[in-house]
Amino acid sequence: MSATLFDKLWDAHVVDSIDGTDVLYIDQHFIHEVTSPQAFDGLKTRGISVFRVEKTLGTADHNVPTINQHLPIKDPMSKAQVKKLSDNCAEFGVELYQLGHEKNGIVHIIGPELGVTKPGMTIVCGDSHTSTHGAFGSIAFGIGTSQVEQTLATQCILMNRPKTMRITIDGALAKGVFAKDIILYIIAKLTASGGTGYFIEYAGSAIRALSMEARMTVCNMSIEMGARGGMIAPDTVTFDYIYGRERAPKDKQWSDAVTYWSTLKSDEDAIFDREERFDAADIAPMVTYGTNPGMGIKIDAQIPEVLDVASFDKSLRYMNFHKGQSLIGHKIQHVFIGSCTNARIEDLRIVADYVKGRQKSKDVSVMIVPGSKQVEAQAKKEGLDKIFTDAGFQLREPGCSACLGMNEDKIPSGEYCISTSNRNFEGRQGPGARTILASPLMAAAAAVNGEIVDVRQLY
Repeated sequence: MSATLFDKLWDAHVVDSIDGTDVLYIDQHFIHEVTSPQAFDGLKTRGISVFRVEKTLGTADHNVPTINQHLPIKDPMSKAQVKKLSDNCAEFGVELYQLGHEKNGIVHIIGPELGVTKPGMTIVCGDSHTSTHGAFGSIAFGIGTSQVEQTLATQCILMNRPKTMRITIDGALAKGVFAKDIILYIIAKLTASGGTGYFIEYAGSAIRALSMEARMTVCNMSIEMGARGGMIAPDTVTFDYIYGRERAPKDKQWSDAVTYWSTLKSDEDAIFDREERFDAADIAPMVTYGTNPGMGIKIDAQIPEVLDVASFDKSLRYMNFHKGQSLIGHKIQHVFIGSCTNARIEDLRIVADYVKGRQKSKDVSVMIVPGSKQVEAQAKKEGLDKIFTDAGFQLREPGCSACLGMNEDKIPSGEYCISTSNRNFEGRQGPGARTILASPLMAAAAAVNGEIVDVRQLY
């Protein structure tokens, strides 16, 4: 019987079913300092250990400062959370890449770059953007703290099977259009709740043409349309990315793994619960204008004339925008290039290619925050740090940074930040901060020009 890739992997990991709810085995569990403390406390209360400690990997990322990481953390809450993670991992024997470790970084960046993330796996983390790992042809999704405890205790979680959706994008992308634009375009079309209840598979020639790092960007933001997760069937692009990485299979195990991974795809006659199709030629550089990622427009479009919708009007008031307004030429005060969405070496290269020989606007502050120590080291090896410094950009140390305002990197109230992160909620980057989501190139161009520009005019 034909089946989707999602259903094949789900069925292969179901251990049992209880009153219609599946008991799903988890191949890999990632943890960080924000959602794990209560889960470990639960284990301590019950006097039990981590069931399969080798399947759990921790890193400090959300609360960490991105300057002077060699010094003690100043913020008391952040310091306590990072220390708690270290203490818990030491007590339970969990592998941890703590602050300062050469492999430390954002959880959804270090998993792939180390070769921990592989096709065919089930992967969870107490973080909604775990969907990133689905780019490798895995079932990956975020879980709550109670499920973090479930996974630590049993290596399984209780979960109802989501419905399936396939989003197919065929054709070639225009110059200046990147993976971030693809996913912002999709969310604008389907809305921030359009994927609720579904697990999405991305397909089509435009998706196949993407690099692995670009595919991770697409899958990362699946949650922003309400989906449980997103995935892309593995292919030679996937295999080439994984090959030779620290945790990748070696020698005979590698050839066996590729043989298996090559079978991981939806059958040609597989039936999805929902199908959506888009033409890559219709996708343009995107920007958001509101307070959820679905409130996005093409750079040459205007904010829509939505009538009598209180939440829409509230968003525009918060952003100080108005209906019918174009964002081209809108002044910005801050640029943030980073987050688990766009802080990989490919993203930094895109920015460096544009800013080389240019200077940022004197009215704009720019933070570039690499997603991991390995990305930071690679950027310095390639001389990107000098390009950024010469342009007036500040290259910081790894962490979630200004993506979520849970650390010292916050945007001042009332000021605008064009950001490569994944969410533009009210106060997401700091109380009163106004966030405009865009691609790394769009962000870099705004930093240099001091305002939002149409990057297609750069070619």
